[in-house]
Amino acid sequence: MAKAIRINRTGGPEVMEYVDVEVGEPGPGEARVRHAACGINYIDVYFRTGLYPQPLPAGLGMEGAGVVEAVGEGVTEVAVGDRVAYAGRPNGAYSEVRNMPSALLLRLPDAISFETGAAMMLQGLTVQYLFRRTVPLKRGDTILFHAAAGGVGLIASQWARALGVNMIGTAGSDEKAALAKAAGCSHVINYNTEDFVARVMEITNGDKVSVVYDSIGKDTFIKSLDCLRPLGTMVSFGNASGPVPDFSLAELSSRGSLFITRPTLFSYAARRADLEAMAADLFAVVASGDVKIAIHQTYKLADAAQAHIDLEARKTTGSSILVP
Repeated sequence: MAKAIRINRTGGPEVMEYVDVEVGEPGPGEARVRHAACGINYIDVYFRTGLYPQPLPAGLGMEGAGVVEAVGEGVTEVAVGDRVAYAGRPNGAYSEVRNMPSALLLRLPDAISFETGAAMMLQGLTVQYLFRRTVPLKRGDTILFHAAAGGVGLIASQWARALGVNMIGTAGSDEKAALAKAAGCSHVINYNTEDFVARVMEITNGDKVSVVYDSIGKDTFIKSLDCLRPLGTMVSFGNASGPVPDFSLAELSSRGSLFITRPTLFSYAARRADLEAMAADLFAVVASGDVKIAIHQTYKLADAAQAHIDLEARKTTGSSILVP
């Protein structure tokens, strides 16, 4: 038996239960991983609340790092004893041990700790596809990135600096703004005390930005469109404040033939070759020191509910992990 977090119904953090589970032997195409650390991400909240439906009862968590204990029939991607990290479904990373599809597991370089691996996979791979594939950024580009002091945001701030991209970030307090600025944001806007559209216009001398990366959703969506220059791209990749409201396509044409996309990591990493290439890019930028993973909150696995309380209250910065 192993300890894990399970939910039998959707709802608030109180629906998360710390229970014993039977793990068993890995099946064909699976590997059993003993976690050293598990990542916490806002998408976990979406599954817990039911915004993203899944069959119940269910586990939570899409990110972890640890050691392969056993492999099932036909597994070629990893071997027993390998240090591995992953980001992806099925949910269930909030656990001491689990069986995982081996096609999602990536060998973790020795230079990267388990804690860093667990904290960076989902967020780091997200930044990788946002910056390198959704809209391939180049030196001198100017972008707007919401929630710049969060886990994804701090990685994005550093990666943008390494690419020579001018990143305008938003954050909800002066303290968070300072974190994003230190990480590499060219400018940071406190959206609770400033109108971010007006500040973007001021910072860019009226030119606006070529790309907006928005994981906030409902509260920022329309105003984000106002920050884009003609032919700019709106990248909506999250719903922290709630789903994006219905809107008319005329909102895009009236602002200068804007583009919009709603990407997910799992579409970009669906092919094993793409996943390996994305991970290699992430591992390289972390190993070089250009991107440092800021783990600002560490919780015991049994305290996962408190982690969600803090996350939803926007009390967290950087990355958060659970330690079994």
